[in-house]
Amino acid sequence: MDWIAFALFLAAAAAAGATGAMFPTGAWLARLDKPSWMPPNRAFPVVWTTLYLLMALAGGRIVHAGGGGVALAFWALQIALNTLWTPVFFGARRMRAGLWVIGALWMAVLGFVLAAWPVDRVAALLFLPSLAWVSVAAALNASLLRRNPDERPLRLSDL
Repeated sequence: MDWIAFALFLAAAAAAGATGAMFPTGAWLARLDKPSWMPPNRAFPVVWTTLYLLMALAGGRIVHAGGGGVALAFWALQIALNTLWTPVFFGARRMRAGLWVIGALWMAVLGFVLAAWPVDRVAALLFLPSLAWVSVAAALNASLLRRNPDERPLRLSDL
């Protein structure tokens, strides 16, 4: 494990995670019609903290293994999309755009798994929980969009 690389990946993950504090769910999410299978609010910070730690470990392993340039590119793309989804979905309340972002995020996470597999299988496996959780989050995003068809994005005049 390259510990300096791990620390840098962890810092990137923490920056992505900070968007959750910058764009809290608040009353907007509370009033939406939600599916019965939606995880409780207290689960989200625990799950995301764990996933970001696993992502940082995977990134550090890929750097140490060498030859994982494509995997690292997918790592960078997925963390950028992770960072983008929260302000799009919760900040701007753009559920349809959020669905596009999370769809791209799902593909970037899968891309990392596939690109990392021949380089470091443990790193690839460390991303499988992210793939599962992003699948749930995408299904939840789609369900919220379907269940709340009259919900409008936030406008500057609403601020």
